[in-house]
Amino acid sequence: MTEAPLRAELLLTHDVSAELERELTAGFRELGAPAVRVRRTLDHRGPAELQWLALVSLPLQAFLSGLGGEAVKDGYRALRDLVARLFRRGTTAPDAAPRPLVLQDERTGLRIVLEADLPQHAYEQLTALDLSGFTVGPLHYDLARGRWRSELDEAAG
Repeated sequence: MTEAPLRAELLLTHDVSAELERELTAGFRELGAPAVRVRRTLDHRGPAELQWLALVSLPLQAFLSGLGGEAVKDGYRALRDLVARLFRRGTTAPDAAPRPLVLQDERTGLRIVLEADLPQHAYEQLTALDLSGFTVGPLHYDLARGRWRSELDEAAG
């Protein structure tokens, strides 16, 4: 039995330009997870404003494992470059705080937050990360500790 191909659903904020949307869809296609659907959020205002720029829902463990495999040579670098492009051109407001790209597992809802300043070894670790050890999330890379962690999972014990 062959595995089903990876598919991604992209949810983008109103700040993401049409050009960047094309880059994101092309980038995930090149990473082996073509977008089957791209949607836009409603325009949010005030304290409930979204804290991310793009949310990508896909089979997360399979996607991350694939990035570290031979099928996608240097996949973690390609993902890092895609995140960097998103931050460089992702917002129309020059004084806006940077908002991350968030990967979400389509089955469990577990989220991984990819911020602009992540070092290369964070992406390398991400491709080998076993997500079954996390239940609450979201996962952030802790620069001081040099590892991915979920503070909520740690607090839950």
